[in-house]
Amino acid sequence: MTKESPSGSWFLKDPDVPGQERAIERICARTAGTPVHVTGLPFGGAQVWLDCAAHRWRLHHRMARELRLAGWHTETGADRLLVLGWSASFLRHRVRMLSAALSGRLADFDRTAFTAVMIATRLRHDGFPAAELPGEVRARCAAALRWPDRLADLRGLERTSTLEPLRLRLAQVAGLEAKVGRRCAEHLALAAKVARAVAGGAPPGLGLVPQPRAPGPRAGLTERMVCVCVPNRPCATATAGTSP
Repeated sequence: MTKESPSGSWFLKDPDVPGQERAIERICARTAGTPVHVTGLPFGGAQVWLDCAAHRWRLHHRMARELRLAGWHTETGADRLLVLGWSASFLRHRVRMLSAALSGRLADFDRTAFTAVMIATRLRHDGFPAAELPGEVRARCAAALRWPDRLADLRGLERTSTLEPLRLRLAQVAGLEAKVGRRCAEHLALAAKVARAVAGGAPPGLGLVPQPRAPGPRAGLTERMVCVCVPNRPCATATAGTSP
């Protein structure tokens, strides 16, 4: 059962939402950088609190901002944070943020390639093992993209509502999250490919100089990966009749 608030939020009255407390704990622990405590409320929702008193107000507001980005309505108290249910306004905000990511940062594969080259080159100069380089570069690029961690926090959470408008909005969010997840996987695959090229002896400056693009208004993912990971120099084993 749910009810609507004047602020445009609908609060859950079902005290048992599968995966809710675990998802909230993951989000808050990642955001605060410290373990958190999460327990359910009698009429639905959850409460979050920290053991440490230092910077509690700042951490509460940081956690609340990330929870609102996930679509929850939150209230910040003196010693704890209350998560009260899905908010129509915050779900709309999540739709806007997911759409902005798809058309903005997640559409820029060149930036991911450049970042991966810089990270991989720096790690190699520091003596990082070549065999572990792709995994480390992939992890750092995932942290820089931020959305892989945000989507992982919500795994196992059953998002539903008894209200039709919220069900439609949650379905829209789920569809956009699937697109964002696929796009993030493409970025991380590109980052790992660049790291393998650097580990295999590709020139340290690879990717820093603009590479030729495929014909057309925008190069696709395959063309971008080729431009980044293939050294821009003649191949010693080029066959006859093939230009370098």
